[in-house]
Amino acid sequence: MRIRPVGRHALLLDCDDPGQVEAWRAELWRRRDAGELSAVEIVPAAATVLLDGVPDPAAVAARIAGWTPRPVASPATAAQVEVPTVYDGEDLPVVAGHWGVTVPEVVRRLRETAFRVAFCGFAPGFAYLTGLRPEWAVPRLPSPRTRVPAGSVALAGPYAGIYPTASPGGWLLVGRTELTLFDVHADPPARLTPGTRVRLVAA
Repeated sequence: MRIRPVGRHALLLDCDDPGQVEAWRAELWRRRDAGELSAVEIVPAAATVLLDGVPDPAAVAARIAGWTPRPVASPATAAQVEVPTVYDGEDLPVVAGHWGVTVPEVVRRLRETAFRVAFCGFAPGFAYLTGLRPEWAVPRLPSPRTRVPAGSVALAGPYAGIYPTASPGGWLLVGRTELTLFDVHADPPARLTPGTRVRLVAA
């Protein structure tokens, strides 16, 4: 792990792999909750963790360099959200072709996969879900759709995701849900936050 300054009041932790990202995300959130770390935002991504709103970045970087993340909590102890999913996405046959299986087998695999939110991005409330086997990674569409309906469940690369609002997108659509994933009046606004376990159960 490497620590770099970003601007006047931010730090960026460059991590070696997604597991290290999750370990540092959990450790920094824990330290902040315990009053050992001052940062307005702690934001994980695919290979980094951003600390923004840090009053003294140099001092905080030195402190972080002396920390060792605790082992990440067992997935069984993390909060879980079940997402009722109708598996009728138009790209299911495409995914089945990439995986070399039938459409029902794609659905079975997705229903049985234990997903976890790695990070959020792209749009408010859009969670990148890990848990698919590496060999199940699929390419994005060559040309993105101009509009993907809210609640669409989709795959791209090694991730699964659910569009919280209607937007353009190039992920492969495998289903849909009526579950509200982002509400500006809720606390927190995003239903799926980093570390949360997710199950795409049959609706």
